[in-house]
Amino acid sequence: MLALRPPSARQILEVANIFRGEAASFLQDYSKQLSSQQKRVFSDIQACRTAVMGGHVRACNDCDHREIAYNSCRNRHCPKCQAMARAQWLAEREAELLPIPYFHIIFTLPAEVAAVALQNKRLLYGMLFKAASATLKEVAANPRHLGAAQIGVLAVLHTWGQNLMHHPHLHCVVSGGGLSQDDSRWIASKDYYFLPVKVLSRVFRNKFGRLLEEAFGRGELGFYGKLAPLAEPTAFRHFLDAATNREWVVYAKRPFREPACVLKYLARYTHRVAISNRRLVSYRDGHVTFRYKDYARQSAQRVMTLTASEFIRRFLMHVLPDRFMRIRHYGFLANRDRRSKLKTCRRLLGCDAPPQSQHDNIEQAECEAVGHADETETIIRCPLCKTGRMRIADTFGRLTRRCRWPNNPLPAEIPYQDSS
Repeated sequence: MLALRPPSARQILEVANIFRGEAASFLQDYSKQLSSQQKRVFSDIQACRTAVMGGHVRACNDCDHREIAYNSCRNRHCPKCQAMARAQWLAEREAELLPIPYFHIIFTLPAEVAAVALQNKRLLYGMLFKAASATLKEVAANPRHLGAAQIGVLAVLHTWGQNLMHHPHLHCVVSGGGLSQDDSRWIASKDYYFLPVKVLSRVFRNKFGRLLEEAFGRGELGFYGKLAPLAEPTAFRHFLDAATNREWVVYAKRPFREPACVLKYLARYTHRVAISNRRLVSYRDGHVTFRYKDYARQSAQRVMTLTASEFIRRFLMHVLPDRFMRIRHYGFLANRDRRSKLKTCRRLLGCDAPPQSQHDNIEQAECEAVGHADETETIIRCPLCKTGRMRIADTFGRLTRRCRWPNNPLPAEIPYQDSS
C-alpha cells in the first residue's frame, strides 16, 4: 500500500476544495436540476489529482527520494487541467501568424436573449458563432469598408462575467486584412481601424434575430420556468421585437502592437474556465470569497462573497454541452483549406512561415512535472538532492472503478497532492 501524504498547510485554495467540502449539501439542494454534463464536471473536479484518479510514484535515482503524483481529470472545465491543452494549441497557432495587425472584436448577447441561451445552450451558442462570423465576413467583403472577400477569424466562446453570472459573448481575433475574391492580392486594413462597430452591431443583431426566429418556427427552442410563456407565438414575437429594436453590444479593442502579442492574448482567453484558482480569496463557514473586476467602475478590483452552494451553482452554469467546440476558425483560417490559404497569404505578403517556438516544449515539461500528463515519463531533477533524476518507480490505479455521481459522492477527506 502507498502511504498518501496529507494536505499541506501551504496548499493553495482551489475550486476543488470547495466542491469537496460542499458536495453533500449541494447534492441535497441541486441534484435534480443539473444536467449529466454538469454532474460529470462536479465529480471530475473533486477527483482531479487525488488518489481516486490513480497516479504514479517518482523516485530519485541518486538519493531514493520519493514523491506521489496523482492523475488529472482532463476535464476542459477544470481549472487545473488547461495548461497542457493550451500549450499544445498555442504551438499550432504560432505557425499561423502573419506579419499584419490583428484586431480583437467582442460580440455580446443582450440579457433577455442570454436567458433563452441558458436554456438552449447548444443551439444558441452555435447561433452566436454563426451570426458573428457571418457578420465579420459580410462587412469585411463590402467594398465600402474593406473589400476583402476572405479574412481570418478565430472565435472563442465565453459564457461568464467576472461575477460568474451568465454573460455569453464571443472573443474574435480578426486579421487586419484579407484575400481578394480570386486570391490574387492581399487587401490590407488601416493600421488602427478595421470595420465600423455600429455596422457590425446592426448586422449581427439582424442575423442573430433571423436565426432565432427560424429556430422558433422549426420548434427547436425550449422555454422553461419564467420563460415558459414565450412558447406562445405572439409572446415570442413581442420578445423578439423588443430584443432587436435596440442596439446590441459589439466592442472593438485597439489592435495588437505586433503579431507576437496575439499569442499572449490567446493564452489568456482560449482555455479559460469560469474562474481560476488565483481569484479565490477564502472559503470558510460555508461561504466563498473571490476577486473580480467591476467593469462598471473602470475595472476596479473588488471582492464578492457567496454561499458555497451559490458559488458552485454559478460555476456549473457555464458547463458546455458535450463535444461543443468553443474555439472555432473561419475564413482563410478555416480547417478545410487553412494550409493552402496561409501559404497564399505569405506569398502575397512576401514573408516566410515563423520558426517553431521552443517555449511550448518547456511549458509542456513543466505541466507534466505537476501531473498534467499521466502516461509520459519526464526527466525532472530531484527537489531534495538537486542532482539525481526523478523516474517513475511505480503506478497505481483508481481507488474505485468509477467514482461518479450521484450514488457515491467523493468524501472531503480524500487526500490530494501536496504542492509545496
